[in-house]
Amino acid sequence: MVCEGFQMILRNQASALVQLGVSPRFKDDVLCQLWRLYLQKTGQAYTRQPVRSSQFKLRFPDSGSDSATDWSGFSTADTNGDSMTPSTVRSDADSSDWSLASGPLDAVCYRVRRLKRSRGLMGMRRTLALLHLALVWSREPLTLSDLLRLVSDGHVPYINAHQDLPREMRLQGPGALIFRAEKVPPHQEVHKEAESLIEVLQLPAFPPITCQSVLHPALLSLRYLTDLNLPDELHPWVCRLMGVAGMADETQLTCNRLTHPALPRYDLQAAALIIVTMKLLFGLDDHTEWSGGGGHPDTSGGVFDLRAWYRLLQVALTRAQQRKERRTARKQWKTDRLLSANKKERIVMMKKKRVADQVRLCFEKLSSRPAGIERVAPSSFRFCWGDEEGADGPSLHLKTLDGVVTLNQDVQTPLNATYWHPALRRCKARSCSSHYAEVEPTLPRSFVWLLQLFCFLLGVAPAILYEEVLTVERRVFSRRSRSRGGSRTRLQHRRIPGATS
Repeated sequence: MVCEGFQMILRNQASALVQLGVSPRFKDDVLCQLWRLYLQKTGQAYTRQPVRSSQFKLRFPDSGSDSATDWSGFSTADTNGDSMTPSTVRSDADSSDWSLASGPLDAVCYRVRRLKRSRGLMGMRRTLALLHLALVWSREPLTLSDLLRLVSDGHVPYINAHQDLPREMRLQGPGALIFRAEKVPPHQEVHKEAESLIEVLQLPAFPPITCQSVLHPALLSLRYLTDLNLPDELHPWVCRLMGVAGMADETQLTCNRLTHPALPRYDLQAAALIIVTMKLLFGLDDHTEWSGGGGHPDTSGGVFDLRAWYRLLQVALTRAQQRKERRTARKQWKTDRLLSANKKERIVMMKKKRVADQVRLCFEKLSSRPAGIERVAPSSFRFCWGDEEGADGPSLHLKTLDGVVTLNQDVQTPLNATYWHPALRRCKARSCSSHYAEVEPTLPRSFVWLLQLFCFLLGVAPAILYEEVLTVERRVFSRRSRSRGGSRTRLQHRRIPGATS
């Protein structure tokens, strides 16, 4: 019952993504094959009669049948022949590959954390991780932050996803709580689950992320620059920094379990590149950005004014945060199909639900409007800039950077002469966590504000994005930073090569 439940939830999530514009091949040609491989690697199905690699192939969305890649993970050597047998019953109403049942597994294994972790069993959070892996494999233009935002807005079923399960599945007892999800998991947790799934599935090298892929930092950073109303002239500087940091290489952007096991966080990488570029051009030390060219009033009307941009974004950010808080407050987190471990708990939950429904009806009468969730149209952008009605403000995309850059021997160079950064020495990953809470009081307020702006855009914690910024800075200053130590709360300054002042 448990495997069938997760299989139907995954199918519903994939169908929702296809309706939102994801390639139809994503569902049956990629995600379905990953699900089958997961069932085999965890010994839950396809064990006595394993699926051969010649029968099922993963195909790239932009490739034909001749370029299909054999899925060599399906083999008899990787499974236990004494494990459970898969059910091969195919529904007459649905001829899709998703109609293959996977056979039941004792729900006790899912409830015991030690057994669940040792066997790599599925959970609600892991369904999002599997979706993310399938999207990256398909090279779809959806990052992990995009996926989590679609889940949070209700476009992809996750919260109360069990309500779409067939009524024939009697969700009762402790096993029913496996499908309960009361909040959207954070970005970092889903990313860790995705990396652990790569090891469980023993996936081969992912399809390469080329410069034509939307997940590439060059194109992804352009999307974020557009969303934050930054000038288009900033994008070449981001690409130059990306080349200096060595982040344009396909091998660094493609996940390979043997040579590059870490799953790239494409959204955070693009955001970190923009932040470092703005530090390079504007300073962001609470002095340079306001006293230099970026802080002077724009008399000509064509030069980018950082102060005007800050005021415009602050107003738009405040409105967007208020809209998000209102939608969250009006969202109904409970459904009519309650999940309870026993009869006593179910009685208590039904009583609480009746009280909550009565209170909700009272508020509806007082406010004269329904208390249901406000449906938000899916969009890749948080803000809207231009002269249209309902826009967040005028567009600044065509502004120039003449106030912060100059020509030096026919090469554009920044007017800002120094670059600051915290200590760049690495910590031990297992014994040390993020130091953002420790260094945040010492960081310039303009940098912290920009960090929080991108955190709202991506839906991540500031500490995670801060560590990604440090990763980019280590790659840029790798040769000079190896021998440098110093306190983490003391900011270091570097001379920018080629600067004119």
